[in-house]
Amino acid sequence: MYKKIQETASWLKERMTTSPKTAIILGTGLGQLASEITDSYAFSYKDIPNFPVSTVEGHAGRLIFGKLGGKDIMAMEGRFHYYEGYTMKEVTFPERVMYELGIETLFVSNAAGGMNPEFGIGDLMVITDHINFFPEHPLHGPNFPTGPRFPDMHQPYDCKLIALADELAKEKNLKLQHGVYVGVQGPTFETPAEYRMFRTIGGDAVGMSTVPEVIVARHCGIKVFGMSIITDLGGFDTPVQVSHEEVQQAANAAQPKMTEIMRAMIQRS
Repeated sequence: MYKKIQETASWLKERMTTSPKTAIILGTGLGQLASEITDSYAFSYKDIPNFPVSTVEGHAGRLIFGKLGGKDIMAMEGRFHYYEGYTMKEVTFPERVMYELGIETLFVSNAAGGMNPEFGIGDLMVITDHINFFPEHPLHGPNFPTGPRFPDMHQPYDCKLIALADELAKEKNLKLQHGVYVGVQGPTFETPAEYRMFRTIGGDAVGMSTVPEVIVARHCGIKVFGMSIITDLGGFDTPVQVSHEEVQQAANAAQPKMTEIMRAMIQRS
């Protein structure tokens, strides 16, 4: 696997005309940020050697390079999920490649179900910590030479970047929630009892991505900032039915706020 990672990084380096230090993972319904990237060039996942291919509606499947907030960036337009049938090594393959390309800071975004009673649909939640409920750990197996066998995870999400997000939100009069993200394998949405359990153990929102990517990024020494769009609510007195289409609609409605914060953070960080 490590040889494949290096092969992919070499293929990209031969074709890159920029030198990004910042990467973004654009989650469900967050395609607007991709349109903000200027001087862009892109590679389809299917054309990149060894790269998995996203199979989920709403995930375009391109690696984009260009400028955002005046800085060179790379962006994943569409991510890979464990529920698609990929192994954790495949799910986190892009983060390994990012490290080989010199990425130092990673911004991750996702759509998530909220179980904090103070949350509303369309809220933005800054991820302050996470709980890993995936059945396979992304660092399981032989250790990669990019980090220690037993990496410290006391601060998976960078506190300085969180403080910057809060500062910018205050300036722009945007409301930000804060909370713990619970990562689960999916693809089913949670039952009411599961929502209540995740809330009981300290979760504020739940989703089917992000945690493996963050673990691998931190193993590589990459700083991480994470944000969720709360696209549905669960675990309360009345069960609520949810569909992927409704999740996408809620995410699309919240896009402008997410784009504004992310663009400003990249510019200042």
